[in-house]
Amino acid sequence: MNAVAVGETDLQRLLAGLAPELVAQPRAIRSQPVDGPVPIDAVMLFREREGTTVVVAVDDTQDETLWAQITLRIHSSLEAVGMLAAIAGALAARDIPCNAVSAYYHDHLFVPWTRRDEAIDALRELSDGNRT
Repeated sequence: MNAVAVGETDLQRLLAGLAPELVAQPRAIRSQPVDGPVPIDAVMLFREREGTTVVVAVDDTQDETLWAQITLRIHSSLEAVGMLAAIAGALAARDIPCNAVSAYYHDHLFVPWTRRDEAIDALRELSDGNRT
């Protein structure tokens, strides 16, 4: 068993330290049957009754909706309160859709590929506004 990694819980420190990092390769969010094979290139997998959602790396020539993955480099606690709400608010103010995944060490945001630069700008602005 791994040692417990606590992570940050203070909202202002979380927002000040977001350090958003854009993953260079676009992603696709797909659904497949629950009992289907896990794609070897899956970067995220979540099983629901209706099907399994997988996020996979793709190239930008594929004919499907492309998503940008933004990793927040701050190590947030799984018990942190308010960080994703603040992020969702900052992106919603710019009318940018966002799908968030909270992993053990970091949070990952999936925004439309065509809005990735604007999303990074919004996150940096949010972060800068919380630095003392």
